[in-house]
Amino acid sequence: MSKPARNAGAPLGVIGAGAWGTALAQTLAKSGHEVRLWALEHEVARAINATHQNPLYLEGVPLDEKVRAAEDFHALEDCPTVLVVTPAQHMRATLESFRPHMAEGAALVLCSKGIERGTMKLMTEVLAETCPEAVPAVLSGPSFAIDVVWGLPTAVTLACADETRGRALLDEIGSPAFRPYLSGDLVGAEIGGSVKNVLAIAAGIVEGRGMGKSAHAALIARGFAEMTRLAVALGAKRETLAGLCGLGDLVLTCASPQSRNMSCGQALGRGESLESILGQRRSVTEGVATAPAVVALARSRGVEMPICEAVDAIVTGGADVDETIAGLLARPFRDEGL
Repeated sequence: MSKPARNAGAPLGVIGAGAWGTALAQTLAKSGHEVRLWALEHEVARAINATHQNPLYLEGVPLDEKVRAAEDFHALEDCPTVLVVTPAQHMRATLESFRPHMAEGAALVLCSKGIERGTMKLMTEVLAETCPEAVPAVLSGPSFAIDVVWGLPTAVTLACADETRGRALLDEIGSPAFRPYLSGDLVGAEIGGSVKNVLAIAAGIVEGRGMGKSAHAALIARGFAEMTRLAVALGAKRETLAGLCGLGDLVLTCASPQSRNMSCGQALGRGESLESILGQRRSVTEGVATAPAVVALARSRGVEMPICEAVDAIVTGGADVDETIAGLLARPFRDEGL
């Protein structure tokens, strides 16, 4: 059974002590909050509490003393707001484990970007099935963990259907350098964050294959059209996708090798195998697992997404990169409308 949450002065929770979870915990602590950061790895929790650093995911970054790591969900029982930063494909299992320890009326802010494989469900749908008592919210937008943890200016979308709770979350999470903008469109925020990871792999392939900046720009524009088509078909607002959680995140992720998804695409474009690329990484490359889920979801709604289909063919089906690119370039000419 849910436990009652404290109000003013209560600690905030973060589930997931990777780079992004740690960066969010740090920005919350810098705003004056006590933060309980749940870590899967024992060595991460121990290092954060002993040295105020996370050497596995954010080496060399000093963390505020108000960030305390925990390995048990009991530590989050009195947190009225919890940011959930678990990788998308592990979200369901994590939320199922957390539910017995969730404070009554808690807001769970979903900070992972992806669609569940097999079920084709958004993270908000997974949340509704696992923790139906929670107030759902989505945090998404153009934000690299290293920028946020060092306090560089960042703006994101915070989507919450409950406007009153959403504005309270703005005050809890926001700061002069970390600026959330409120939206009521959770579906739009989720689709923007999920699809841009798939498109970033495509952008990386374009870069890795040396196809030029013109092709790179065209990929972003046509990818944005795909993203918008799917979001609108699912009931999202077109203007949401034109904002931070859609176009903003797409531009950032497709423009920098700091993005795990773009760097994965670059390596694929250079001829490296997906197995070798992922085998060298500790952090999850969400676009790889999300690609088949996006394609399946789009097909179920009759939405055409040729770029995402091409990425899925490469990362899931092992399709030849050059043949896949040739197939895209051979598509019939058409009107530019979304």
